[in-house]
Amino acid sequence: MTLPLGPHRRYDPLGDRWVLVSAGRTKRPWQGSKERRVVTDDRPAFDPDCYLCPGNTRVSGEQNPQYDSTYVFTNDFAALRPDAGDEVHAEGLLRAESQSGTCRVICFSPRHDLTLTRMEPAGVRKVIEMWAEQTADLGADWRWVQIFENRGAAMGASNPHPHGQIWSGAALPEFAAREDASQRRHHVDHGRRLLLDMVEQELGGERVVEDGEEWLALVPFWAVWPFETLLVPKRPAARIPDLDDAQRTGLAHTMQRLMRRYDALFEQPMPFSMGWHQAPFDGEPGEAWQVHAHFAPPLLEATKRKFMVGYELMSEPQRDISAEEAAERLRAAVPEDVAHATATA
Repeated sequence: MTLPLGPHRRYDPLGDRWVLVSAGRTKRPWQGSKERRVVTDDRPAFDPDCYLCPGNTRVSGEQNPQYDSTYVFTNDFAALRPDAGDEVHAEGLLRAESQSGTCRVICFSPRHDLTLTRMEPAGVRKVIEMWAEQTADLGADWRWVQIFENRGAAMGASNPHPHGQIWSGAALPEFAAREDASQRRHHVDHGRRLLLDMVEQELGGERVVEDGEEWLALVPFWAVWPFETLLVPKRPAARIPDLDDAQRTGLAHTMQRLMRRYDALFEQPMPFSMGWHQAPFDGEPGEAWQVHAHFAPPLLEATKRKFMVGYELMSEPQRDISAEEAAERLRAAVPEDVAHATATA
């Protein structure tokens, strides 16, 4: 595909929006704020002051069990509650609706210093199994199940112990609703899944970062964040519980390789928000949907953050390097051998 040489817009068929690409703006002088460079991760295996470590007491007064694997509990400061009711209030242009749901925290392992990047493959597989189990459990009661991880202080992580969150609610959130409509529309028009068509078109292309046996990781054509990636299975699966054994094993492998590339890019742990999007639990099999994960790291350079302000905030998303350049740089970021921690603390 021939692309315009200068600034141009790219259409995002999944999110149904446009993105302005202004490649080369990274060369402009920068005297703004800089991120603190984190070269080493010297966290201990156990922190007696950590609210998420095994056996420690959380702010709520609840004591964590002496867990030895992944551990899930209901968030002590949940953004959603199951007893919020179903009230609707409207007055002229103003409308408010109650939103019921529940929020859970998932500690990836008992180790305070063990990120998904550094875990043994078997440990990553346990996290995936827990994602599937929690999705099925919460999907029995709630329409939308959102699994995500905010990694690093730059992404607002409230605790350094490696963990993620699972929020579920009765309503379909805005981003999910757009993806739902786009995938349904594509399926009606073409009889195929939008993201599987994307995988077929992108295989072997310049935006691919990791091409695993079961999963494809790529910088999407319409990426917004500088080194944003999309992680998609190559075979049909609407939700995480739908993934078969080979897909789950392949996910652990490809996801970990992708995250190691992120850390190798600037030779430091890369902050990012990662979130899974999967078919809503609305009584349908989700034939139009393909489960996928979004990775959104904010850094343009090791100490320079991409700010979504000004034009990006008031008009439409804008990126400073092309998706093709971002993918090339991620492919060139060869991860160093990670010294896997042992299972003993």
